[in-house]
This record gives sequence, structure tokens and C-alpha cells, in this order.
Amino acid sequence: MELPDWVPEGVEVTVPNAARMYDYALGGYHNFAIDREFVDRAEKMLPGAIAVGHANRAFVGRSVRWLVAAGVRQFLDIGSGIPTLGNVHEVAQAAAPDAKVMYVDIDPVAVAHSQAILAGNPLAEVIQADLRAPGDILYHPEVTRLLDFSRPVAVLLNAVLHFVPETDDPQGILAQIREALVQDSYIAMTHATNVENMEDETEEIRAIYQRTPTAVHMRSRAQVLDMLAGMDLIEPGVVTVTDWHPDPEARDDPAQPAILAVVGRKR
Repeated sequence: MELPDWVPEGVEVTVPNAARMYDYALGGYHNFAIDREFVDRAEKMLPGAIAVGHANRAFVGRSVRWLVAAGVRQFLDIGSGIPTLGNVHEVAQAAAPDAKVMYVDIDPVAVAHSQAILAGNPLAEVIQADLRAPGDILYHPEVTRLLDFSRPVAVLLNAVLHFVPETDDPQGILAQIREALVQDSYIAMTHATNVENMEDETEEIRAIYQRTPTAVHMRSRAQVLDMLAGMDLIEPGVVTVTDWHPDPEARDDPAQPAILAVVGRKR
């Protein structure tokens, strides 16, 4: 199969990929037929699944603007995915031109396109790394060159932790990240959760994800709270993604109870 010239060498194009599926759901074009088929199947099983991706992206914009207003000028976006309109650096630097953003993703397609988009922007960079090895991210020379961990940093973990199984100790991962942050740093995250009265549909979605390299692990509000143990939660706490500081102009958007959102501040 002849591949587009934007595909990095060695990329597997016959297995669906979470970053590329998210890109397709957001209307991007850095995806393959297998990714589109997966998303279309999920949308057929659970109408509105694509809207979840848009709601998650909207939260990213709202939370980054809130963090900039709170004084944050350094962002570490882990599981950043493929660049699409409304990236963290675009939002942050529009509000504060001196904001620094380090993107991290495990997918080479996401990293390659981030590199292309960020060329010429000295305050935004990207590395390829795995969230399950947080030390490799926090102490990566390119990360520590761009970000000063003696000052507050906002770590963004949007729509990524639900791909981490319990066997990889997501709470331990969060603990390592928190330990590396100074007072008044933040962690912002979104996470998939089970929805009451939608158990059958959720199970169908989970079942098809099980056939991909990134199985989904739903977690409850209490489990999400545990991940941010010791942090002060920014109001309104752990809520559905559409209920975290909603945009008044988007008040008619449908609620998205399948995704939880929260921002915590380190004491």
C-alpha cells in the first residue's frame, strides 16, 4: 500500500491507533482507513461518541485558558496526540506569548506532525515517550531544557490515563508526576467513566477497544480523585467534561457524562 508522504517510516497502518482515531473524530486527516473504520463503528454502537472527542478538546481550551489566567506559563502535555486546531501552544501563547509547551506522545505520527507544526516556535517542542515511564519524561534532557521544574508547571493528562491498566499502576504514575512538581503547579486531566443506564453500550465500546493496542479502562469519580490525592481541587472538582467551567456560548451543547474532568493544584 502506498502511503502519504507524511507517514513516518515504520508506522503500523493496519492496527487502529488512539491518537489517529482522535484525529479523525476531530475532523483531521492524519489517520488511516483502519482508524476511521473503528471510530465509525463506535459511533454506530454509541451515537454521539464522536461528540465526546469534541467535548474533550473544548475542555483542553477552557482549562489552558484558566491556567494561564492563574499565572501558569509552563505546560507539559502528555498524550498530546496529533496536532489539530486549538492545540495547547496556540491557546496558551495567544493568552501569554511567553508560555512554554512541551508535548509528549508515544505515537510517531503524532510526534512527526508536532515537529512539523512547531518548527520555528522556540517555546514549544515535542518528544516521543511513554506515560507509563514518567521518569523518562520528567527528566528527559529536552524537557528539562525547555521547562524549569523549580517553577510551577501544569501537567495535562487529557484522554490518556484510561489507556493505562491497573497493572501499570496509574496512581503510582500520578504520584511520581506530583512529586516532581513544586507548589502551585497543576494537573489537569480527563478520563473515561461508566455511565448509569448505559452499561450495555459502554461494554460494547470497551469490547472493541480490547481488540486494539490501547484497551480502555473506565474509572469512577472516586478512582479519579484517588489519582489526585494530596492536591487541592479547583472548583467544581471532578465533574463531567462539559460541566467544568462551561463556555456560556456552548450551553446548548449536549452533556458528555462518559468523560470526567478535573484540575488539581499542588499544595
